[in-house]
Amino acid sequence: MKKTSVLIIEDNDHIRESTAELLGLANYEVFKAKDGKQGVDFAVKLLPDIILCDITMPELDGYGVLHMLHKTPETSAIPFIFITAKSERLDYRKGMEMGADDYLAKPFNDMELMNAIETRLNKKNKEKDFYSHSLEQIDTLLHQKGFEELRDLIAERKIRRIHKKQTVYYEDDSVNGIYLVVSGRIKTFRLAMDGRELLTGIYHKEQYFGVPSFLSGQAYQESAEAMEDSSVCLLPSEMIDKLLNKYPAVALNFIKLLSNSILDKEEQLLQLAYNSVKRRIAQILLRLNSSNKANDSNIIKISRDDLASMAGMATETVSRVLSDFKDQGLIEKTGSQIHLIDETKLQNIKN
Repeated sequence: MKKTSVLIIEDNDHIRESTAELLGLANYEVFKAKDGKQGVDFAVKLLPDIILCDITMPELDGYGVLHMLHKTPETSAIPFIFITAKSERLDYRKGMEMGADDYLAKPFNDMELMNAIETRLNKKNKEKDFYSHSLEQIDTLLHQKGFEELRDLIAERKIRRIHKKQTVYYEDDSVNGIYLVVSGRIKTFRLAMDGRELLTGIYHKEQYFGVPSFLSGQAYQESAEAMEDSSVCLLPSEMIDKLLNKYPAVALNFIKLLSNSILDKEEQLLQLAYNSVKRRIAQILLRLNSSNKANDSNIIKISRDDLASMAGMATETVSRVLSDFKDQGLIEKTGSQIHLIDETKLQNIKN
């Protein structure tokens, strides 16, 4: 059986050698790099199962190593743990927001080291199991070999954890691929000249976002942000390009996703242009409820601000309409959670 391989990138000779010795005794295959530049070269060449990397190093620091490895498709999914003498929370947050999987502060003991490695590797195995058995939407989207290759591609990708209100990408950022929601909810939105936010989409588990910009070859036309603590998987452009060129049926289905997105946005524009305030809110609630049912939920979780962004109106107006709906027995509302009581009456609200 092939040993699990670990790459240690550390400029301190004593720490590098002692850590390597410990991992060797634990039956890991160990590779060692004395600085960041050498570490990147080794990672690309050796493709280890996990990487331990110091932050403060000559040639290239740990942040630079992580950035360069994330730009390379072959290394971007490798679990990455920072090891550093810096214990300030600011450094911790910066590393995690850049995509590091864990953070081990020096000096660390044997158990802390082993637990960090084993925990990260176990999480990666669970993520692979998730994709192997739970991607029902992808199974219906793709067919035969095309589906199998995309499923395998996703299973090897790193899962990026996004905190509530953390940005995935900004409007006008260069497109780096298509995103898949693994858990939680992601919203996309555009900003008007006066700073108002127009919410253009909400994406749930096993749904893609960023598809229109990818297929058009333009920069992202909207920003994406987590509505709650979420996790996403990035499918890099070059990998998707190869898959689409190889399997026309897969390309066709992505085009269908784009077409449905366009139709949804056209419907949203018509509602903004012609519907009354109450009918706009009612139609949005019905649309959100339909999406929730597809994700086995009967509760709409959305803030007043986000609902106002979807409806193109002031938050205060949304609050008044929701209060009216509640008084009429059409909905129940607790905090940011809304449950539709009478969908028929909401559907029949007139302008």
